[in-house]
Amino acid sequence: MHNASLRELAAALAAKRISAVELARVFLDRIASAQPDLNAFVTLDEERTLGAAREADARIARGDHGSLTGIPIAHKDIWCASGWRTTCGSRMLANFTSPYDAHMIERLRDAGAPILGKCNMDEFAMGSSNETSFFGPVRNPWNRAFVPGGSSGGSAAAVAARLAPAATGTDTGGSIRQPAALCGVSGLKPTYGVVSRYGMVAFASSLDQGGPFGKSAEDLALLLNGMAGFDARDSTSLERVPEDYTRLLDRPIPDAPAGKPLAGLRIGLPKQYFGAGLGADVGEAVEAAIEELRKLGATTREIDLPSSDLAVPAYYVIAPAEASSNLSRFDGVRYGHRAEQYGDLIDMYCRSRAEGFGAEVKRRILIGTYVLSHGYYDAYYVQAQKIRGLIAGDFARAFRDVDVIAGPTSPSVAFPLGAKTSDPVQMYLNDIYTIPANLAGLPGLSIPSGFGERGLPVGLQLVGDYFSEAKMLGVAHQYQRATDWHRRVPPRY
Repeated sequence: MHNASLRELAAALAAKRISAVELARVFLDRIASAQPDLNAFVTLDEERTLGAAREADARIARGDHGSLTGIPIAHKDIWCASGWRTTCGSRMLANFTSPYDAHMIERLRDAGAPILGKCNMDEFAMGSSNETSFFGPVRNPWNRAFVPGGSSGGSAAAVAARLAPAATGTDTGGSIRQPAALCGVSGLKPTYGVVSRYGMVAFASSLDQGGPFGKSAEDLALLLNGMAGFDARDSTSLERVPEDYTRLLDRPIPDAPAGKPLAGLRIGLPKQYFGAGLGADVGEAVEAAIEELRKLGATTREIDLPSSDLAVPAYYVIAPAEASSNLSRFDGVRYGHRAEQYGDLIDMYCRSRAEGFGAEVKRRILIGTYVLSHGYYDAYYVQAQKIRGLIAGDFARAFRDVDVIAGPTSPSVAFPLGAKTSDPVQMYLNDIYTIPANLAGLPGLSIPSGFGERGLPVGLQLVGDYFSEAKMLGVAHQYQRATDWHRRVPPRY
């Protein structure tokens, strides 16, 4: 059952071919076997998981069930879940147990999906390799000497190794799409505001967005149906008429003829995404994927996103600035780590933060505080926000002529553990193709599209206009009907 799609699992549960308790046990056993090698999870609670599975079985017996009832889902450990430890991959919150559910967790609980466990992540979502976690690095299931990507690396690795049928993550600058690409799974960042941020431990509030990991685009659509929805507790949550994100899976282009399901689809290929810095192996796999989309009837054209080269520097001004504000709440007073020995109140603040935060988090807090300081705010932060507007304008002009934008998710396949930890700038450049969508608030997804050096996965990224998730998922689904990259599983798992 561990290789089954969410739709297949739902059918098996509804037909009583397997119970929710039995299904949860399948994955708990797989986690117990693989966890020492992968370190994909931070917290497991078998009693809670099986208790929720028993409740799901009772719902199914009553006929009160939906497409996610009884399917256990792993959650990035940035989402608060009542009664579950929520660490954010940090010593600062290593012993924090959440007293409430995030809105997204509430929705999935209401759908009857048991929590399978909390997944490892880069500390406070700051990282591109899942090496900054206080609980140790996550390892890539395709080669355990390599990184899984970050910051949602635990979620991506869990789905890739079939330790979970699906998982949640967050994407601030590519933290769903990049690990999805490096681990060979499907991952979606929705339009900003579609999934509530209530109950997500904040990193950069104007950029953070929750989204799903699955084996396929169809899985992502079913998960987004469960996750999306208006929440009055989040001032950035969008009040929209609910939509079914599976509705265009089979007909993304309604008038397309049989055999050419993408006929009429216009795909933009940014010239900035296919030049220097892109690995040859990644480029070949992505070009082959684009050619497959052409065979399905799509047309392509080169487009210009002239401000995209400024995305990384703008992001690494805006995100640390917001992080420096958001992380000021961790002071050792109300909750979180507190130093055992200190002199006075100020000394307690300093020692608690020095002990509780890791090197990358400290680096970003310092950068953020600097760019917001008097004399530098206008020179750095204001300029970065202007660049953000230029990037959004580039996308707006592009979408007048194309329906979706395609390109690589990451400039390279996964790299060895420790290879970039001493060079933060090289680490930051891993997100060069994903950051622009976050700055503009656009939806983006990554799907498996082949393999590169050392047999490591390559991801194809699709970026759409605002609220075009259903169409993007339909395009991805048609590609996955024609290929089998998303069905490939790491040999050990």
